[in-house]
Amino acid sequence: MTKPYEQLTLAQVAAFPRPGAVAPGRIEFTPDGLGVTYLFSEEGSLVRSLWRFDLATGERRVIAGPPPASTEEGALSREEELRRERARLRELGVTDYQFAKKAPREVLLVPGGGRLWVSIDGSEPVEVEGSHGAIDPHLSPDGSQVAFVRDGELWVTPVPGGSPRRLTTGAEPGLTNGLAEFIAQEELDRDRGFWWNPAGTKLAYIRADSRHISDYTIVHQGMSRVENEPHRYPFAGEPNAILELGVVDLVTGETAWMNLGAEKDIYIARVGWRPDGALTCQLLSRDQRTLRLLAFDPAGSATVLHEERQAPWINLHGDTSFLDDGGFLWQSERTGFNHLYRYRADGSCTTLTSGDWVVTRLDHIDEQRGLVYFAATRQSVRERHLYRVPLGGGEVTQLTSEPGIHGVAFAKDGSRFIDAWHSREHGPRVAIRSADGALEQMLFANDGATAAELGLAVPEFTTANAADGTLLHGAVFRPPVLEPGKRYPVVVSVYGGPHVQRALDEWALTVDLRAQYLAQQGFVVLKVDNRGSANRGLAFEAAIADRMGTVEVDDQVAAVCELAKLPYVDASRVGIYGWSYGGYMTCMAMMRAPEVFKVGVSGAPVTDWDGYDTGYTERYMGTPQSNPEGYKDSSVLTHAHKLRGKLLLVHGMTDENVHFRHTARLIVALTEANKGYDLLIFPEERHMPRDAKGLEYQERRVLEYLVTNL
Repeated sequence: MTKPYEQLTLAQVAAFPRPGAVAPGRIEFTPDGLGVTYLFSEEGSLVRSLWRFDLATGERRVIAGPPPASTEEGALSREEELRRERARLRELGVTDYQFAKKAPREVLLVPGGGRLWVSIDGSEPVEVEGSHGAIDPHLSPDGSQVAFVRDGELWVTPVPGGSPRRLTTGAEPGLTNGLAEFIAQEELDRDRGFWWNPAGTKLAYIRADSRHISDYTIVHQGMSRVENEPHRYPFAGEPNAILELGVVDLVTGETAWMNLGAEKDIYIARVGWRPDGALTCQLLSRDQRTLRLLAFDPAGSATVLHEERQAPWINLHGDTSFLDDGGFLWQSERTGFNHLYRYRADGSCTTLTSGDWVVTRLDHIDEQRGLVYFAATRQSVRERHLYRVPLGGGEVTQLTSEPGIHGVAFAKDGSRFIDAWHSREHGPRVAIRSADGALEQMLFANDGATAAELGLAVPEFTTANAADGTLLHGAVFRPPVLEPGKRYPVVVSVYGGPHVQRALDEWALTVDLRAQYLAQQGFVVLKVDNRGSANRGLAFEAAIADRMGTVEVDDQVAAVCELAKLPYVDASRVGIYGWSYGGYMTCMAMMRAPEVFKVGVSGAPVTDWDGYDTGYTERYMGTPQSNPEGYKDSSVLTHAHKLRGKLLLVHGMTDENVHFRHTARLIVALTEANKGYDLLIFPEERHMPRDAKGLEYQERRVLEYLVTNL
């Protein structure tokens, strides 16, 4: 039954979780394959517990509730708070868990509240002795030990209890053992800094030395007490952390250091152990155009297993997947589109996938049956489906069919998989399927979570052509009733940066409640994936190389011009808003195309790329030293004098990713150019605003600004 159309409130627009989005998360099979575990909030809040679903009986039960001091943002330690920022994590309570992969018994680890909890064979979780302050814990393969970082040092302790033992020394402010450095977490998708060997006798770990990087101090201006927060932030063109890769023997306590080569200014992109016990790593050059896969002997000498060079940059694609026969699976964009390749121990290579579409994720390798499972855009760039290809090469088979975005998790034996999928029409659902895609049973039907039943409009897909003829994909939210002869203002919701795609057949598009609210208020809301965004191939993304804020703005203008052909669109009243790269795009659109965009709301914008980090900025722009003209032209500050419309700047003052300094520098430039602006600041918010009252206040101010000025 369709729910009557209802007017959204600002409180609903600001609230999390979104309607229909409360669904099982972090889903996986239990080690014995008899059950499924997942994180879920039965009451529909952000605070989640760990559940178990029995495949034979259908019984569901909570096996770990929220640990103490894990259900409120303010109770978290500063280190946990910052790691949550890196992970863009909004949920609380149980936010992670892990099973020992090769244990003779079921060993479950649940971190939370700065402590560790462990369950053996389904017993009630108990706190691990001496684990207070543990960061990034990982069980040994056999589940007999857990390693973690505390105070910048690597520790190990027996499971379920015993005395923790420190394995490393020398940590001090700016020098850590076993922690992923800022750039790894924020820009390289590597959130960990140590790895167990298969035998559970050694730990590989990264020593990250940032002592030579000056502190960037964030002052907490909104607190009753004075508090400074130092961050060693590597600005584009400036020094990075110096990284070393060591292996500590748990018996002797001695560390052997790996030879990473003569060039020290590098990124350690990935680390992993081969089945034969050899340590490997992916080493990425500072300019991000050369990627080498190295294997080390016990003394630390390196052998190059594979090397890849690519311009204008190399995108990283997950961990190396090693095979029992000594070979490995590799992902590469060497053809312009990311695909799978099988390398054998003798160096020979078989291409497993090809075509003008993108492999987005490697999901499972079944060596026994000779099959590889992966997600891709093969059917549609707007969808993600599961596919299978023989390990020796051959025909690709599609295994999921329901429209939308599919994410999967396989049983260890490859006999079945969990399928979690959603679309614009329906919120997330979860099913158990056999390896060939046949439905076995539903785990979570999410009844009632349809756009129709929730009274939400389903955004329509649209297309436009860029100036060079490239097809652009977008989505449109229209007012629910179009009055004959009336013309409606347009608001562009923009991100526009690399590694993001927004015009997807996904539930998140429908429950963009700001867009829904604006449509209900009589706006046409447009989202477009311009050149530079993700999953259209390297050439599409690399259109922004060395010149950010150029073709992206051109493509947004082209999409607005296409939309303006509709009889009910008023192209004289166009606004734009976005956050982060979208905030940058908002500013650039207002200044480079003032004849089109009359009103902008810019959230947490990068205003000059010399003020952003090395890993991200240099990938796309080179350094300020190598590309001074590109940096100048891509800076909002350069174009501030061109502003003609109304601009609202929004920023959190404790943002440690896009510093408030960016907005401050823009204010200086606008003042010098005698240009008006409006300002909305949140003294105690970071890059991802979290405070519920603050979010509602922000939505009211932003939406009032657009309504008033358009």
